[in-house]
Amino acid sequence: MLPRFVLLCVGAVTMFAGSTAAETPTDHYSPDISPPIDGLTQSELMPIGSDATDRMTIAVSLGQSGPYHFLVDTGAERTSISRQLARQLQLKPGPSVRVHSIVGVGPAQTAVIPQLMFSSKPVRSIEAPLLEAANMGADGMLGVDSLKSQRVLFDFKANTMSVTPSSRRAESLGDGTIVVRAQRRRGRLILTEATADNRPLTVVLDTGSQVTIGNLELRRRLIGRKMLGTSQTVTLQSVTGQTIVGDYMILKELEIGGVTLAKLAIVFADAHTFKQLGLDKKPALLLGMNAMRAFDRMSIDFANKKLRVLPPQESRAEGVELASR
Repeated sequence: MLPRFVLLCVGAVTMFAGSTAAETPTDHYSPDISPPIDGLTQSELMPIGSDATDRMTIAVSLGQSGPYHFLVDTGAERTSISRQLARQLQLKPGPSVRVHSIVGVGPAQTAVIPQLMFSSKPVRSIEAPLLEAANMGADGMLGVDSLKSQRVLFDFKANTMSVTPSSRRAESLGDGTIVVRAQRRRGRLILTEATADNRPLTVVLDTGSQVTIGNLELRRRLIGRKMLGTSQTVTLQSVTGQTIVGDYMILKELEIGGVTLAKLAIVFADAHTFKQLGLDKKPALLLGMNAMRAFDRMSIDFANKKLRVLPPQESRAEGVELASR
């Protein structure tokens, strides 16, 4: 029986009785230049929002208003806000931008957020693309423009997250911490220390996506090699409201930095996100929360371009099994 997936963001992934959505607004990041570590923004432990969708949401204040529920989306290049909330707060309009989703690219209006607070220091003057609240499933989403010099720590066991300045000092999440080096492309963190069926592939960290999404080249490489289970057709919906069809399958094994994730659910689709990142011609996937929640703790360090994970004694994600090399 196909499990129920609801709304999140890869900008944003939504799955109806099998459906998923992804949204990634454009910005002007260089993949080769690391942002300076600002040493300013820091937060205490914040509870991770929990509802029927199990979304990664935190409380955010906009000026003197709030709190509002924003998705934490490491797959989105820019912070976005719902059209309804922007209208309610009477935010000033900003310039038009082009928004990339899993389906394609199109124009979007923006609103200027004078001050956004999700930790002890504010982020100021954000030109946030306007999205429909019903499609986004939240009041907004925090993209990498708000997180680019920060470290985001998810403690799935305690169901909390924290945001602190990236540090040059080595960090441990506990005994057994595994560190995986990453690259940056259009603000996102990309992992290349990954294999499936002993063949290399590229992994994009995407806390906004509830389910992992693979490209068609990865499916082509794995099909017929007894690495994939039977296929079920599902519909992926972007936060722009557009849809694309994908194949829901179970991947036998995925190895990332010496950790093997077994029986991982993946939706294979010809998603525009892969073309946008130049990953449509080689095996790649967007690693979603169904994979990340298999760990006890996870740290995504944008400035230092590192992923740190702490595997549990037993798998925490239903259906996903972990083994360390």
